[in-house]
Amino acid sequence: MSARPVLCSHMRIGNLVLSNPVFLAPMAGITDLPFRILNRQFGCNLACTEMVSSHGLVRRNRRSLKYLEHPLEDAPLAVQLFGSDPESMAEAAKIAAEHGADLIDLNMGCPVKKVVKAGAGAALLKRPAVVRSMIRAVRKEISLPLTVKIRSGWRQGEINAREIARIVQEEGGDALTVHPRTADQGFSGSADWSLIRQVKDGLSIPVIGSGDIWGPEDADRMIKQTGCDAVMIGRGALGNPWIFAGALNLLSGRDPVPVPLSERYEIIRRHLDMNLACTPEHSAVMGFRKHLLWYTKGLRGGAEFRQVASRVSTREELLDVLSGFFDTLQR
Repeated sequence: MSARPVLCSHMRIGNLVLSNPVFLAPMAGITDLPFRILNRQFGCNLACTEMVSSHGLVRRNRRSLKYLEHPLEDAPLAVQLFGSDPESMAEAAKIAAEHGADLIDLNMGCPVKKVVKAGAGAALLKRPAVVRSMIRAVRKEISLPLTVKIRSGWRQGEINAREIARIVQEEGGDALTVHPRTADQGFSGSADWSLIRQVKDGLSIPVIGSGDIWGPEDADRMIKQTGCDAVMIGRGALGNPWIFAGALNLLSGRDPVPVPLSERYEIIRRHLDMNLACTPEHSAVMGFRKHLLWYTKGLRGGAEFRQVASRVSTREELLDVLSGFFDTLQR
């Protein structure tokens, strides 16, 4: 790969030593095993599962337990849990630890309606006492590093990230991730990075910044502007594993390396085959369409290619239209 990163200095979360400060955020329907491993190949250090329901784990739901499956190469791995009940979150954290998690992360920032309607995710920001009870209960059950991911608050006028951050630290959290948008913003508007600096200035535990990291330069700028200890990249990694290599090179004082079309083509093929190794062919190809949209965004003729690719259902058909598209680009 042309974009091999230069490793930065280590950082520590609890007793977990990490080789660099560039992490992959949890994204529902996205951060499955193939996606995590692919991004690790470009320098992503700590990666996170999709959100896992605490109630699903406690009930030993097969789908929930499947999120915990990972090979040795998928490490260090954070398991992100969501729920509204301290006791079930504590039990779920214990189950995740037993299944080989390297770190437990508690979601207190998801703004999705069905999550907040159940009192989980960002809805917890409205209940600091429950936040305290939840972290205390989980901390009592596990010795693994424990982190919490939050938003800036429920809505403008109710910004309480610093209050929640103090609770996380007081109850034994080992690090905090801050996405500085309010819950009612969803993913609209801009992330207010100045809030990350405010939270960082009030804590002694590591603070991880998240939000609006679209390219390597954003990751480098966030660390320099906010003083955060690490960055967590979410949507900026969609169709772009090279963002990790570029960020690490910038943080090490080197320029990102341009990505040739030939490498983009090979990585798309690799990602597809990794999906096929985990999922039956028809489901893998259908599920890969969203990745094709991200990988080809901004490329000449990308919209037409995606229209054609949306009609294929086998690996052979997909590779045929993919090779034709990249042959045209190369010419």
